[in-house]
Amino acid sequence: MEEGERPRSRARWVARTDRRRAPKQGLGASGLTTLKTTSTTDRHDQPVAPTLTGAIQRPVDRAPDAAAPAIRLTDVSYAYRTSGGSRPAVTGITLTVKPGEFIALVGANGSGKSTLLRLVDGLLSPDTGSVELDDQVVAGPDPRVGLVFQEPRLLPWRSVLDNVAFPLELAGWARLPREVRAREMLDLAGLHGVDDARPHELSGGMRQRASLARALAPAPAVLLLDEPFSALDALTRERLNVQLQQIWTATGTTVVLVTHDVAEAVFLADRVAVLTGRPGRLSGEVPIQLSRPRVLDRLDAAAVSSAASGIRELLAGDAERSR
Repeated sequence: MEEGERPRSRARWVARTDRRRAPKQGLGASGLTTLKTTSTTDRHDQPVAPTLTGAIQRPVDRAPDAAAPAIRLTDVSYAYRTSGGSRPAVTGITLTVKPGEFIALVGANGSGKSTLLRLVDGLLSPDTGSVELDDQVVAGPDPRVGLVFQEPRLLPWRSVLDNVAFPLELAGWARLPREVRAREMLDLAGLHGVDDARPHELSGGMRQRASLARALAPAPAVLLLDEPFSALDALTRERLNVQLQQIWTATGTTVVLVTHDVAEAVFLADRVAVLTGRPGRLSGEVPIQLSRPRVLDRLDAAAVSSAASGIRELLAGDAERSR
């Protein structure tokens, strides 16, 4: 996240509320539980085999060529308030994202990529311009949007299943249907046999997949990914990128991914938007002319090279201007 003003946040209130329910034994000053793994699932509930419901099938009306944009930013600017006044983060951003489209935001540190995600989610409000979802102005945190951070941010006192089901619990879902839905999302994310585990018992890649499953549980229309795999090793990251493409294909969710990795952006996105400068400006967009599904060892080398060169040229122009 960009430095400066802290955005309003659903997550902080949610964590404080749920923390009151956490077992008091074994909680240190950091709030991290050291209790042994136990399930919070009611054992009298009958097990339900995970199946993919219609709610997560790729809907026809979210095809990338649909008329109304899923996201529209119009001349958006935002500055963080600091003790010394303000620090502009983005300026004059105009960008549209079609329903069902996968777009990547690429840029150097400080170019405003994460700020844009928080503006779309309603955690920040633009100083000028407007942000719209489905032609409705975003006026605060929006339940139609799922956000995955660089860190998993799973609640340590909850099982994996209960972490994924947590947004459904807050939305008032009964236990059985929310557990069925949570298991579907864990299955979609490739997490099997970890329902009762605590987050600290999972690998970094598994925790991030659980975070992705949690974001998908309420079936958001828009999924925002803030460098979700940046802390993982290269092999795990490649594997999860393939899996993310499969999840996007299955759900039809509109996705906006922030990344510093040009190869990752080319592999995943339909289109790459390049942010440059401080404050960040939209320097240009590069369409990715690769068929889907994309397989790492079977990509069109010429198309990959052309797209990567276009992105790097836009980034290099920013580097030249900053000298």
